[in-house]
Amino acid sequence: MKPELSVVIPVYNEEAGLAKLFARLYPALDTLAARGVSYEVVFINDGSRDNTPALLADQYRLRPDVTRVVLFNGNYGQHMAILAGFEATRGDIVVTLDADLQNPPEEIGALVDKMREGYDYVGSIRRKRQDSAWRTYASKAMNRFREKITRIKITDQGNMLRAYGRNVIDLINQCSEVNTFVPALAYTFSRKPTEIIVEHEERSAGESKYSIYSLIRLNFDLMTGFSIMPLQWFSMLGMVLSVLSGGLVLLLLIRRFVLGAEAEGLFTLFAIAFFLMGVILFGIGLLGEYVGRIYQQVRGRPRYVVQTILEQSGPDLPEVN
Repeated sequence: MKPELSVVIPVYNEEAGLAKLFARLYPALDTLAARGVSYEVVFINDGSRDNTPALLADQYRLRPDVTRVVLFNGNYGQHMAILAGFEATRGDIVVTLDADLQNPPEEIGALVDKMREGYDYVGSIRRKRQDSAWRTYASKAMNRFREKITRIKITDQGNMLRAYGRNVIDLINQCSEVNTFVPALAYTFSRKPTEIIVEHEERSAGESKYSIYSLIRLNFDLMTGFSIMPLQWFSMLGMVLSVLSGGLVLLLLIRRFVLGAEAEGLFTLFAIAFFLMGVILFGIGLLGEYVGRIYQQVRGRPRYVVQTILEQSGPDLPEVN
């Protein structure tokens, strides 16, 4: 039977915390089932190198009626895993959840209740973040910066506990973007979005898979994937600097004719030249981000490769090492 709720959980090297996740996730969903909410759980193993695939296979054997497992042949990233999960879902409401238990599974019911009010996209805002101080402040700063550039209003972009309507999921499944940010993509397709406040807990086990570099790359993908405003800003900056540079040249010519040749100000000119070279290099890098996205897209390679899917209606359960 087609479930009303599909829960999509990307998993990467989470063997230390999966037992705790299973112990809280299924009772929370069974509570919803008692209220008449049929459900399925879709795990996506994103090329884990530890014992995660075997643990997911064991959980599938325990609850094959409501559990499905998508196994990638390599690591393609969290958002590609979520997109693969979207393609596998069958529910009218799809909820994404991280496997580290920072988002309590017990909050899924609140998102379902909000979706039943007629919304087709429900984001979530962490009531009290349990991350480090630098990460909290950096995330808030990037949220404000991103909103000005993309006009996408997501209060807490780092929180993946979100609910999507089937109309939004179907539109996302039609997209073929190589680099994307799923919550922002869903926001652009939704007709009636909203947000609710949810609890946030410390990671139950293991460590975050997002390094500083990964977070920077994620924000680059977000800003360059949903707006050309950075290019427009840089074009305007180039025009302003051209005018200022022309004025500086004119000023130096006037000084030469009025005061004669002079050696003063040489280091100032060096500083100005180095500044302009830095601006040029930054501009080349920014342009390279857009060109790189085009290059990755036109190659036409698969965004991810599914090794196998463990599901009740499929073939016999394959052996997972």
